[in-house]
Amino acid sequence: MKSTMKLIIASVILVALLAVPAMARNPTINDIKSTDVVFVYETGLNVSLLGNPVTYPTKFVKYGNDNPNPNVAGGGQQLAEIPCDAPGVFSVYNSPAYLGIWFPWNASYTDPNGAHVNQSEYIQIQHADVTLDAVLNASHSDSIAGKSVTRDTLISFKLNSNYAGIYYKYTNITGNPIYAAMVNIELTTPGGGKIQVFGNGADDLRNIILMGSQEYTDSLPFGASNYTPYVVSGVQPQLGEAIDLTGVEAGTYTATAKWVQANPAMNNNTVPVNNTPWYNYESNSNSITFTVLSKPITITTNKESVVRGNPFVVTVTGESKKVYWLYLKDASVGTGKSYPAISVGQSNVNITTDLAKINNANISDINPVAKLGAPTFAQVTTAADGTRAIQFDTNSTTYDTKYTAKVIDPADFSKYDTVDITVQKGQVTITYEGTGTYYLGETIKLSGTNTDSDTVYLFLVGPNLLPSTGVSLADITVGAQDGVASTFKTVDVNTDNTWSYKWDTSQLTKTLDAGTYTIYAVAEPQKKDNLTDTEYNTASVVLKKPFVTASVSTNTLAQGDILYIRGTAEGTPNDVNVWVFGKNYRSCSNSATVKSDASYEYKLDRGDTIDLYAGQYFAVVQHPMMNGIFDIAGDKTGTACTNATPTASLRGTWVGGAPTVKLIGLQASDAATALVDLLNSPNVDDTYTKLSFMVEAPWIRIDTIGDHYVGDTFSITGTTNLAEGDQIQMTVVSSSFQPTEKTQTGEFSGASGTVTVQKGDTYNTFSFSVDASTFKPDEYLVTAESIQPSQTTTATFNVLEGTPTTAATTAPATAVTTAAPTPVQTTEVATAVATTAKPQPGFGALIALVGLGAVALLVLRRR
Repeated sequence: MKSTMKLIIASVILVALLAVPAMARNPTINDIKSTDVVFVYETGLNVSLLGNPVTYPTKFVKYGNDNPNPNVAGGGQQLAEIPCDAPGVFSVYNSPAYLGIWFPWNASYTDPNGAHVNQSEYIQIQHADVTLDAVLNASHSDSIAGKSVTRDTLISFKLNSNYAGIYYKYTNITGNPIYAAMVNIELTTPGGGKIQVFGNGADDLRNIILMGSQEYTDSLPFGASNYTPYVVSGVQPQLGEAIDLTGVEAGTYTATAKWVQANPAMNNNTVPVNNTPWYNYESNSNSITFTVLSKPITITTNKESVVRGNPFVVTVTGESKKVYWLYLKDASVGTGKSYPAISVGQSNVNITTDLAKINNANISDINPVAKLGAPTFAQVTTAADGTRAIQFDTNSTTYDTKYTAKVIDPADFSKYDTVDITVQKGQVTITYEGTGTYYLGETIKLSGTNTDSDTVYLFLVGPNLLPSTGVSLADITVGAQDGVASTFKTVDVNTDNTWSYKWDTSQLTKTLDAGTYTIYAVAEPQKKDNLTDTEYNTASVVLKKPFVTASVSTNTLAQGDILYIRGTAEGTPNDVNVWVFGKNYRSCSNSATVKSDASYEYKLDRGDTIDLYAGQYFAVVQHPMMNGIFDIAGDKTGTACTNATPTASLRGTWVGGAPTVKLIGLQASDAATALVDLLNSPNVDDTYTKLSFMVEAPWIRIDTIGDHYVGDTFSITGTTNLAEGDQIQMTVVSSSFQPTEKTQTGEFSGASGTVTVQKGDTYNTFSFSVDASTFKPDEYLVTAESIQPSQTTTATFNVLEGTPTTAATTAPATAVTTAAPTPVQTTEVATAVATTAKPQPGFGALIALVGLGAVALLVLRRR
């Protein structure tokens, strides 16, 4: 129950602290009562009325949560204290003091919670405050700070003071409030002078008494009889009228409200003690600026020159919230062209359609189209600061000339001002990426600039294109028409005046012939024969018919070797199709990807060629042309395809139905010819190239090796139909390298290594280097063996001891090779490969040795 009561008491105290009433000090400004506001720098305040009536407070204490009760959350904790000068006398000497709620403290007094304060009594410490603004006299809500006004404008100064204006007052004997906070408004003139009397009526801005939280120099919150101002040097405050700017110096003024000390002499009753003690210490108000214009009406522009297609803005400056007329003067704009137009939807800019008002005004220099309702005339209402910005739009039809914008006072045509704006033609440019020569089917990147309009209109002119005045770049079957944007390819212009478009020639609605074409980029939709008053530019490009090339990695392929078909496919198709025909072999519609550099590669791997029959083979490489569609396809890829037929999209183009070409059962050359005939059909746009190659059984031949001597270095060479890059294992061993008795020597002579097949003129070649410095005299066996494909051949030669002094008379060793492939006769090709049996190397030397042995035997018998 007790704790609940404590919380209720604490809540009541908090509510009381938050709601500080605006009470006057009584009986003098020095006598402080509970809830009064005390200002920083005030001294000698009488606080004896606070606290226990018998004992005066000796200091003031600030508590956490603005509550001295320790039973309240956050309360009871002492944050700071300010001692009294003497019991009951209090001063706030400097600004670093804590602002907010303070409680009077006396050790002689103890409340029920043990604190030495009376919780129901407190004061609030604050800085004296004042802020300044300048406003229109007519509304008080429209600030002119930082803005411009004309000399016809009436203004007022606005003062806000949440503390000094409300709380720094006291009540006199008769009960009337005495307001003591006072400021002067000081202006710095355009020439740098300091004045406190301003305006056509010489309004005195001194001794302005702050009588509340907000007031204006042209009015007071109370009647003059309800307050008693102080008198300063005999000058009475002159409040209650607007400040008239008529005749004041034109330029920018800076105004500040500054604290002033009131004169101790009062009109009646007791003189207060303090008299705004902070006036020399507290900050003055903020500074504001405003500009007084020399002309009754002015008009300016943000751009003296503008490229058509871009807007410009004019700014009218006149009296505050006054209606003016704005229009463009007659510029003799020709037929088919237009004036800049006032943008629709601008605040306080009424594009008038009251043609009678315009005609009755009899404005002699207004442009004629305004009288027909064109948006070149508006009723403009200025803002509080007397200004209004109005935007004009231009486009590619705006006539390029100098225009004059004029603003007049509809009540007095002698009050006006003008400003000139020149509208110029823009420029259109176009360029292409690359050399300017392209294959049909490629994408051509076009780009450029356009400073004349927001859209680029593209059309094409070229040989036999109809109409000759241009066709749409988007659809070359559509002729360009003046003023019809849909008959052009339109491209939006970016904010930086650039544009770009990718013209995909593979998606043309009509096949173009190879030739030179001209692309037009125009600022408005006008075809070739009507470009006299339109900005445009052109770019010429050469379009070539796509083609495909092909070659084989070898003209003669060994069974089991790798074959590459390589080439280029111009026009950047995604892929090409490769067809291969041979004896009982059909491989159809094999896709080979085309790279970005237009190259492609198709591979017949070892597994594909190992079982190929020897003979002649034919290959056709098919290019899909611009549309990227293969018009002819085999019914099945691989070696089992049987037919070649047009694709579904083309079958209706043949009279009497699309043909199906049977590939199975035809000889290889006939099947290739049938496919080529189908590709040559006028109904097919695909192109192609053809080539042939031979397939043989693999063979290796070692060239004849003559006799050599111990210490020689020589090469063993040969030819082969194996592919360039294949590996051949070479071994050279002595013929006497065989098992021996333990008592015999077993020296080994020989060499081994791997050689790579090199490209040759007719057949490929290989070479193996031999160093015979460690060889012993003997006959040697050479073996050349390939692994893929598998093939082996041998040869022999002799290594002799010493170097002969005369030329050898014996016949050189004869190489022994495997038989060359037997010629294969077919209806497709007849290839004759001679098979020659050669004597074994060393065979003559063996006969000679046998003869010498016979002679020796006869001699022995005679003996």
